[in-house]
Amino acid sequence: MGTATTKNHTRVDIKRNDTVKVMTGRDAGKEGRVLRVFPDDAKVLVEHVMMVKKHVRPNPQRNVQGGIAEQESRIAISNVQLVCPTCGPVRIGHEVHGDRKVRVCKKCKTALDK
Repeated sequence: MGTATTKNHTRVDIKRNDTVKVMTGRDAGKEGRVLRVFPDDAKVLVEHVMMVKKHVRPNPQRNVQGGIAEQESRIAISNVQLVCPTCGPVRIGHEVHGDRKVRVCKKCKTALDK
């Protein structure tokens, strides 16, 4: 008898391929592209941010060389801010344009979605 755990799905305003800036933590000030979003854990994977070393065992079948590899680690969504092309790091608002709901920069009111 396993216990069913329900996860709270947090609303995430950051999407894949967005440019974000890290506001706090050891990589504060760095900017990067979002590679993946984990809404259940409220975390994102950002390119060249939160790099960690991982020990990799060699696997000749997959043509993987062993050693110590560097890879990105997940970072909390609360520690990053979306970068507006005109303003820089901003908070995100929502507006309805026609039949679509788009993300909007809170400073200059430009639509962030294409």
